[in-house]
Amino acid sequence: MNKAQLIDAIAAGAGLTKADAKKALDAFIGATTDALKGGDRVALIGFGTFSVSERGARTGRNPQTGKEIKIPAKKVVKFKAGADLADAVS
Repeated sequence: MNKAQLIDAIAAGAGLTKADAKKALDAFIGATTDALKGGDRVALIGFGTFSVSERGARTGRNPQTGKEIKIPAKKVVKFKAGADLADAVS
């Protein structure tokens, strides 16, 4: 499912226009992004939790040459599925 299909599904499920569904989805994405940038986590009970984790620096290998390369540390976004979502998918 891409963003346009998700907007259509939200509009149909909530009885909104596609324009309103797009605004709601964009607001959710913006609020989630801002919270994660600020170091917070976003927990949606039953659905899952978005959080930021620090990935340490490590040594990797260039697959073409086999030469070792240094991969710098960086922050990554993690998502942990909630119980309801995990049960629905299984």
